Order: sequence, then structure tokens, then C-alpha cells
Amino acid sequence: MQYNHFIGIDISKDTFDVFLREKSLHRQFKNDQQGFKSLVSWLQKYIGEDLAHCLVCFEHTGYYSLPLAVYLDKIDTPFAMISPLRIKRSLGITRGKNDQVDAKRIAEYAYLYRESIPRTQLPPKEIVKLQSLLSLRDRLARTRAGYIATRKESLQSIAEYEQVDLLASFDKMIAATSAEIKSLEQGIKAIIASNDELKQTFALITRIKGVGLVVASYLIVYTYNFTRFESWRKFACYAGIAPFDYRSGTSIQGRNKVSPLANHQIKKLLHISAMHAAFTDNEMKAYYNRRLDEGKSKMSTLNIIRNKVLARVFAVALRKTEYIELHKYAS
Repeated sequence: MQYNHFIGIDISKDTFDVFLREKSLHRQFKNDQQGFKSLVSWLQKYIGEDLAHCLVCFEHTGYYSLPLAVYLDKIDTPFAMISPLRIKRSLGITRGKNDQVDAKRIAEYAYLYRESIPRTQLPPKEIVKLQSLLSLRDRLARTRAGYIATRKESLQSIAEYEQVDLLASFDKMIAATSAEIKSLEQGIKAIIASNDELKQTFALITRIKGVGLVVASYLIVYTYNFTRFESWRKFACYAGIAPFDYRSGTSIQGRNKVSPLANHQIKKLLHISAMHAAFTDNEMKAYYNRRLDEGKSKMSTLNIIRNKVLARVFAVALRKTEYIELHKYAS
């Protein structure tokens, strides 16, 4: 697509600032449906009725940027949601910060990378719903973990001062949170069951040991049901489990290591999957024990298993075939 105009948008909770690069124009709008309509009218005033050859670029800020993305998608206007870190690092050394300047910098980023910047395609509604439920479940799980930890720490003082009511309150909060988490998980299962493609993918990948409801759901969400990444290796890089060289000349000859630039949530979940697989999957268990017997690092071994589990998941999801444990048929 050949773009003639580049628009940078800096989005905040209540407003968003817009910079039209080719006209050097700036304006601020409210971050609501009326503001989106006003934005389109303002752009058409200076660009023309057809916005097919303009690229609207803004940072991916979750709940603040999603409504604008949905609106632009409905009116078929090209837009790109970019990682804030990617934009920040592309700017080099900068000083000062305000919304108007940030909008201009985003427009310059869009122009600079106009040949390679991908047009954002929003995921299906089921994926968005799943993501919302998973985010809430994650928040509740952390809240429950906090209650459990505080309850454990308070046991001594509860016994010493006979604060039985306090213990009962903790138990009620933990039980209520657990019930809500269970309800959300039922909602997640219902969404997956309502879509044939999601249902098939979920059934295939959960046959792999170490991949349960939460891990499978997050993998489906982050990969847009395995359509967003071409291979498991690219997703491994995104998740921060792909090892990279650490060498330079003759002075730096370090070991391969993973990058801190990662989706830490999925990285943590894949680590849990690897630990589960290392103790329940016979093939993984044998590999894990053999590596440890050879004196290899426990963490590096678990990282290899993370990659193995991920490779299995992508294989069955992309091929649409069940995972077969070949070692069961070995002579």
C-alpha cells in the first residue's frame, strides 16, 4: 500500500492528540465515539474524503487505544498499533515530553518506516472476549495469592491474640475469589466452545502434557488462534525464551542467553508448563534428568523444555492433527 499522508496519535485516558505530518497540523480530540467522528471529519477536511491512502499510527496502550482501533477498522481506514517501546527506541536521544510532541514523533515514525510498517488487523471478537476474561482472571489470581500469603503470615498473631474472626474473614475472601475465578474459567470454556476453530485448536493443544486451560487460552489469544506468528521460533522470540548469542570480537565470549525483551506473562506460563512436562511427560522427564546428570544448568534445561513444549503446540495447531507420543510405539 502506497501511503501519502501520515498521522501520529498520542492517546491518553480522556483525550488524544493528533499530528498530520504533511500539513504540520495538530489538534486534540476527546477519546470517545464523538471524538473519533470529529477526527475523521478533520482529516477529510485537509486530505479529502478518501482516507485509504493515509496511515494512522498510534501506540498500543490496551483499553485506551482499542476503541479508536475498532472505529478505524469499521470505516476501513488503515492504521497501525505499535509497541510503545519500539517507537521509543526508534527515536534515539530525546528530551522533554508532552502529548503534542509525542504525536509528532509517532507521525515521523510512521513516515520513516512506511515501507515496512504493517497494517494492524484486529483479532476476532472471541479473541478479544477471551483476553478480557483472562486479564480479569489474572488479576483475581494475584489478589487471591495476596490473601493466602497474608493469612499465612498472620497465623502467629491470630493464635497469640485469639483473632479467630480475622482468620474467618481471610477464608471467606479466599473462597469468594476462588469462586469468581472458577466462574471466569467457565466463561472462557464457553467462548472457546462457541467457535468451531477455537474449539478444535483448544482440544488439540490441551492433549499436550503441560498445556492446560490457562496456558492454552493465552496461547490462542496471543497468536490470534495461531495466525499471527509464522512459526513457533518467532513466538519463542516474542515470549523471551529463544536463546541469542552473546559474543563480540575476542573480548566477549559469553554463553547464549534469552533476551529480557519479552512478554513476561506468557514466558512465566510456559515456564510452569515446562516444569509440569518435566515431571509428567516420560520423554521430557528422561531428557530433564539426563541433562542434570551431565551437570547442565536446571534453568537452561527447563528453557529447552519450554521451547520443546511450544514447538509441539505449534505443530499440532498448524497441522490440525493430534499430538502422538512416538516413544510409546518405539520398539
